[in-house]
Amino acid sequence: MPRRPRRNHSPAFKSKVALAVVKGDKTISELSQQFDVHPNQITQWKTQLLDRMSVVFEGSGEADPPQVDIKTLHAKIGELTLENDFLESALTKAGLLSAKR
Repeated sequence: MPRRPRRNHSPAFKSKVALAVVKGDKTISELSQQFDVHPNQITQWKTQLLDRMSVVFEGSGEADPPQVDIKTLHAKIGELTLENDFLESALTKAGLLSAKR
């Protein structure tokens, strides 16, 4: 029997399977058949979920907004505007861009 290629499961899928185990409605072997994942893998995901569950409630609950330097952004906008204007005039002079914009 040939081995099937390695599969990479998304975090959403892993959490779905791990939560199903924690709920306890079905056994690990039943979930293994349902989700087509080895029982040992399901047990590992369950352990990871239980070990890291407390991290969800750490901190203030709100992510700090990233610090934005407005002056730098305005300078970059000005620089890009100059470049666009230069390229537009150069392409128009070369006849590669129509002047009717």
